[in-house]
Amino acid sequence: MSESEKPHPKTDCYSENERQGMEFYQSVKAFWLKPVLYPLTSAKVTPDAVTIVAGGIGLAFIPFWLLEQTSVALAFLLVHVLLDGLDGALARYQNVASSRGSFTDTFVDQIVVTGVAIAWIVMAPTAVHIATGAAFISCYVTVVALAMARNALAVPYSFLVRPRYFVYAALAFDGLMATNSTFYVLLISDVLLATACVTGFLVVRRQLPGPDSENKEN
Repeated sequence: MSESEKPHPKTDCYSENERQGMEFYQSVKAFWLKPVLYPLTSAKVTPDAVTIVAGGIGLAFIPFWLLEQTSVALAFLLVHVLLDGLDGALARYQNVASSRGSFTDTFVDQIVVTGVAIAWIVMAPTAVHIATGAAFISCYVTVVALAMARNALAVPYSFLVRPRYFVYAALAFDGLMATNSTFYVLLISDVLLATACVTGFLVVRRQLPGPDSENKEN
């Protein structure tokens, strides 16, 4: 196969199983969001602008959570989640979907989930809670980076758990019901994400040139 015939490598952070369901999910979003997409396009609103606004709203969760204004904090987080899928649908509607936009969306999402986790850590009652939250941040960011690296190397994850929305739901449950579910969701997420980190590292490392590959070439 010539270089021109080779498929362009994916540069996003989706696993194979996620990609299989994306087309259906995108078509459903396009149908339900169509009444919003046209006026946004007419107003010359860009997908990147929606991404940035959604990120800013998500980060607004932090000060209100720290001030124990739980309802307001969760309201901002809910709006962020609702806007999170709008940028991609708008990009496809405007025929400007690109790897650059996907990267921007992923980057902003990581900032928000990191900020939310840090806010939870600051209010965490014990060292175990703090360690669990810190591990979540480290593993989540690492897995996203490894997923992008694996896709670029054409060896994507076959399956990948994204616990971001589960964490947000647990935060809402804790805020409204005064429970401790976020800790347990983070703990389970840490195990799953740490496993993905190890497997992702090993796969990427095998794809990189080393002494054994040089010997094979000689």
